[in-house]
Amino acid sequence: MDKNPQKIKEMFNQIASKYDFNNNLISFGLHKYVKRKAIESFKFEGKCLDLCTGTGDIAYLLKDKCEVTGLDFSKNMLDEARKKHPDINFTEGDCTELPFDDNSFDNVTISFGLRNIEDYEKALDEIYRVLKPEGIFFHLDFGKKNFFANIIFEYFVPILVKIFYGNNLPYKYLMQSKKMFFDEKELQNLFKKHNFEVLKTKSFLLGTISCQYCKKIV
Repeated sequence: MDKNPQKIKEMFNQIASKYDFNNNLISFGLHKYVKRKAIESFKFEGKCLDLCTGTGDIAYLLKDKCEVTGLDFSKNMLDEARKKHPDINFTEGDCTELPFDDNSFDNVTISFGLRNIEDYEKALDEIYRVLKPEGIFFHLDFGKKNFFANIIFEYFVPILVKIFYGNNLPYKYLMQSKKMFFDEKELQNLFKKHNFEVLKTKSFLLGTISCQYCKKIV
């Protein structure tokens, strides 16, 4: 798949104004439930950086627990985030070149974003760099490739998006990226390779979505 950063940025800028509407549509609103339950399931405190923050859903869920900063490289997505959550600090930046000092954050979160980064190895190195010793790295994305998820995302979602969005090309990419992303075991091995200890995992919607709660190993 072509994950050229400029093309990915243009894609998210293009869909930003309808991003929340389409997420609600294609997930039947369940993405909100999953995000809330995932954040409630683990301990977050201190300073938190939410990467690929999009329109700020995760940053909003963290704001009462942490001093949170949301980062994204899509200006249009950040514009939507600032409209929804004017009391949260959002900044434009690249996950592979984070504009923060070493050991700056107690927590770094990324949800449904790592699979869209071309150089995910560099992004993980940057996450490690800005985390404080024994800081927490939290990752949330699609999990097991099961029959239920395949039916929904390969057949039903494209029809809905075509009806309500028109040009469904960006969502064809997003569905393809889901199919080609790591499974949960592969993710855990990847995180261990980058010196993160996986402390806990949790799955939602029959394993369709999963999260990993990891600690930076010094």
